Amino acid sequence: MTEDHGIYGAPSNPREAFGRALRDARRQRQAGRLSQSDLGRLSRTSKSTISRIEGGVPPISSHLPELFDQIFETDGQFKRLYEEVVNQSFPAVFRRRMALERQATAIWEWSPTIIPGLFQTPEYARALFRSGYPRATEGEITNYVRTRLTRQELLRNDAPPDVRLVVCQSVIQRRVISRDAMREQLAVLITQGGRPTTRVQVLPLDAEPHILMDGPITFLTAPNHVSVACVEAFRTANIHEDPEPVRTAMRAYDDLTGEALSSRESAEFIRKQMEKL
Repeated sequence: MTEDHGIYGAPSNPREAFGRALRDARRQRQAGRLSQSDLGRLSRTSKSTISRIEGGVPPISSHLPELFDQIFETDGQFKRLYEEVVNQSFPAVFRRRMALERQATAIWEWSPTIIPGLFQTPEYARALFRSGYPRATEGEITNYVRTRLTRQELLRNDAPPDVRLVVCQSVIQRRVISRDAMREQLAVLITQGGRPTTRVQVLPLDAEPHILMDGPITFLTAPNHVSVACVEAFRTANIHEDPEPVRTAMRAYDDLTGEALSSRESAEFIRKQMEKL
């Protein structure tokens, strides 16, 4: 998969930024300029490793940023830059996923952990962002929530996509926000599941094992009937386009819907959970 620079512009390169910062810190060190060999000895690595990192060539060993912060007394600068390096592939893939989602004629989602973004209330989304980005300001969290809620506009279009959602029973029972807010979130699932173009199902905890147990997956089908599979983990994402693996995963999803409660049974299960809150 290649990044669509023409649509989204040239992506930032945190790895190069890390390398430039390291080179500058080495040359401008208050206690005296360090050579690459000197820094290699202080950081218990090699001159060639320092040269490679400064040149923006991967990888960067995970223990080095903290050592660089200690050596240059940079108060976590290299740790923060390293976090950007780790996350660098996610924004471009996420933007492409959103572009595909807006064009999709069908969206199938499986989530064993949380209610997916297309169905989240502002309170639910805010709680997830607050947990995932503890150092973010309130303004940043608000922007994250606004962006997520904007995605939901495609469900209100004149010609919305056909949407299937299967969530694990534990997702319905897990209270990540206040009782009242969680009841509101579950009510949204029932309302959305009642739309003619949307189906919401709950997979019981005692369902048969399946190949999609490892994590969430979303299938997006384009107007030309080509489908891709989007897989997300902790601040990472990937879009699988190879037809055969995608077909295999979609067959597994079909099996999953067969194991799940029906739409009517799922709505009743969600209502009972709301009553327990």
